[in-house]
Amino acid sequence: MKGYSILALAVLASMSVQANDTAASGKVWTTSAELGAITTSGNTVGTSVTGKIDAKQELQQWSNQYIFSAFFKEDEKTDADGNKFTEKSAERYLISAKAAYKLDDEFDKLFAFGSYTDDEFGAYTEYTTLAVGYGTRWYNAEDKSLDVEIGPGYFTGKRSSGETEQGLIVRGAAAFKWTISESASFSQTLSVEYGDDNTRTIAETALLAKINGSLQMKAAFQVQNDSDVTAGKKSTDTQTSLTLVYSF
Repeated sequence: MKGYSILALAVLASMSVQANDTAASGKVWTTSAELGAITTSGNTVGTSVTGKIDAKQELQQWSNQYIFSAFFKEDEKTDADGNKFTEKSAERYLISAKAAYKLDDEFDKLFAFGSYTDDEFGAYTEYTTLAVGYGTRWYNAEDKSLDVEIGPGYFTGKRSSGETEQGLIVRGAAAFKWTISESASFSQTLSVEYGDDNTRTIAETALLAKINGSLQMKAAFQVQNDSDVTAGKKSTDTQTSLTLVYSF
């Protein structure tokens, strides 16, 4: 719960700083909620359910994003007597928040980022990241864009063995978006958190197809890699998902 407390303080601080901006310009929210089935490989294998809420807020001077995602999985097994039973094999929750202050040049921003992951069956059962830095848009076209950001940070982690770690990191991230047509789009995201104890890399490739004005179907493939894991744990987890996304 320590990670939740640190992240909550960061969010409250950013909201306090933005109070005047909110009152002056009003709030503009873009929120999506997704739910669907997923197949996994790596530390967890089977069929499960995943969900995510992604809320973005555009203010006069600030651009903010808040994400909550959850993943739960149960497997059916058979004991020595032939009796079948269900056993939980995965339970993961992630919450993150990013506040970005807009600079004079278009797309240039200074950001503060925080995330907390609780993963009962992962190589790290708890993982907290706090980072600050600079972000900009490297490529901007009518149908394509590439946003990047980089900066120093700090992480704390608890391994599945119970050992705890903490230290400085350098965090870099990139997000590529391609509007293929009025009804289809492609996205690729990548984040790398480099530290002496561990380097965590997360990448997601996604294709979205519009069903109607508010509903989309999303096919995605996500990879998470930790460079240093305890014995008995795999360094790479993958997720292949098909979800319905509702935007409002």
